Amino acid sequence: MTDSAPILELTDVEVRYGKHVALHDVTTTVGGGAVGLLGPNGAGKSSLIKMLLGLVPLHKGRATLLGRKVSRRASTLRRRVGYMPERDAAFPDMTGFQATWYAGRLSGMPDADARRRAHEVLLFAGMEEARYRMVSTYSTGMRQRIKLAQALVHDPDLLFLDEPTNGLDPQGRAEMLGLVRTLSRDKGIHVVLSSHLLRDVEEVCTSVVVMRQGTVVRSATVAELQAATEDACQVTVAGPVEAFRAACERHGIPVMQTRDQHLQLGVSLAADTQPLFRAAEESEVIVRRLTPVRVSLEDALIDVLGGR
Repeated sequence: MTDSAPILELTDVEVRYGKHVALHDVTTTVGGGAVGLLGPNGAGKSSLIKMLLGLVPLHKGRATLLGRKVSRRASTLRRRVGYMPERDAAFPDMTGFQATWYAGRLSGMPDADARRRAHEVLLFAGMEEARYRMVSTYSTGMRQRIKLAQALVHDPDLLFLDEPTNGLDPQGRAEMLGLVRTLSRDKGIHVVLSSHLLRDVEEVCTSVVVMRQGTVVRSATVAELQAATEDACQVTVAGPVEAFRAACERHGIPVMQTRDQHLQLGVSLAADTQPLFRAAEESEVIVRRLTPVRVSLEDALIDVLGGR
């Protein structure tokens, strides 16, 4: 399966817990690579992952993962999927090696293969020197790395990561995101990263799925999501800056920031820019550079979720 082929296709999906509807009318197609799963608490992100893993039943609709239909008998499909949960996933009285080996055995790997792969993924996760220490003695960062190794031990095609940088210091966070980037870009493993830290998603993912109140409200690449909310541009001019600023305001162009010969204007380059150039002509400045302001993923998500 290539990055261009969908890893996930949902049509009118519904998931219930008793009378509570956790997911309703979810329809989306998600391509491969690194995908961010975003949304506020209670949006349905965890329910979606659990349904795809076969841990909760699909009550209505159709769901395919890696080209195969999701059903209650999902053990075969789960062999192709790794899952790094938010909570700890190792017995405290096991060593890091035992916890990783055990995860391989649970996925159906023969003992010798599970042992060999446990050593390989522990080396990748940076845990080779601590592999024989008890998990109960590990720091938060080390426990996160062990969970990643457990999720990778059976060599999955797709990896679900639920808040992988929780509790990590800045260095640990950067190292964890570096491992995720390597998996996605160099190892060819598809990644779905569920996180409330938008900066993590922005650094690692090329596309996002945004959820709200149990349904998908947007599925797009990060670039598309940011471009859809661009409403400002950066202008570099030569000449009398204050005169240009006053002329912009006369033409109804908001001036958001001014620094030396650089101004940030509240106008999108996709809109009519003629007022901007008329203001430049009137104030006798030369426009040397005109570029769109890159919108942060946080700003874009706020727009999608209707927060402003």
